[in-house]
Amino acid sequence: MKDKVLIVEDELDIAELIKVHLSELDLEAEICGHGDLALKMALNQDFQLVILDVMLPGTNGLDICRELRGAKPLQAIMMLTSRTSETDRVLGLELGADDYLSKPFSVRELQARVRSQLRRVHSLAQSQSQEQHQESAVTCIGDLMVDHRCHQVTYQNEAIELTSTEFDLLSFLGKHPDQVFSRAQLLDSVWGYHHSGYEHTVNSHINRLRNKLERDSANPQIIQTVWGVGYKLNSAGVSG
Repeated sequence: MKDKVLIVEDELDIAELIKVHLSELDLEAEICGHGDLALKMALNQDFQLVILDVMLPGTNGLDICRELRGAKPLQAIMMLTSRTSETDRVLGLELGADDYLSKPFSVRELQARVRSQLRRVHSLAQSQSQEQHQESAVTCIGDLMVDHRCHQVTYQNEAIELTSTEFDLLSFLGKHPDQVFSRAQLLDSVWGYHHSGYEHTVNSHINRLRNKLERDSANPQIIQTVWGVGYKLNSAGVSG
């Protein structure tokens, strides 16, 4: 069965162009140009990926992202933004988008980013379908526990609800405690690609993890910035 992608874009020529390029990846794509209808489709149907423009008639893309993320925490969402609209890019990521693509975009970049998101979707599905008797692979660091098979995180005995990308990022850092990774390394290891100019993708997901894990996100003790280098998971910060 082919993977299904919902293209939410009111400019029909752009939407049709995206659909053509997705067909080259053997994907089934549907187009919706109105925000209200797109939200209903995304909530009531199963799409492996939603490609979501910001400016739409009816419900705008940012509100769709917020509502869809709340209802389907593991839904893969890619935002389409204007190259000059940094605010929309950052806000989209803060609201739960897994990635963004600036218009105009190249065919190769579009296809690479879609492939990356679908690899993550299939990896998650595979881990969730493992036999129940199989022993869970669990990473424990201090009071932080990451269950990779069940896709669950607890901190100080409290369940932490994460999106699929937030989980993948925390899981990667948790497997390498106290090791510092640059944004480029995290893009490559977690998102599956590296492209100059997309560091906001990492920054925004780091901020979202801090908001969910840290007592004081303005003074993080768990996911720390090593200035001029990158980020690390501080093992001492999750102990006690």
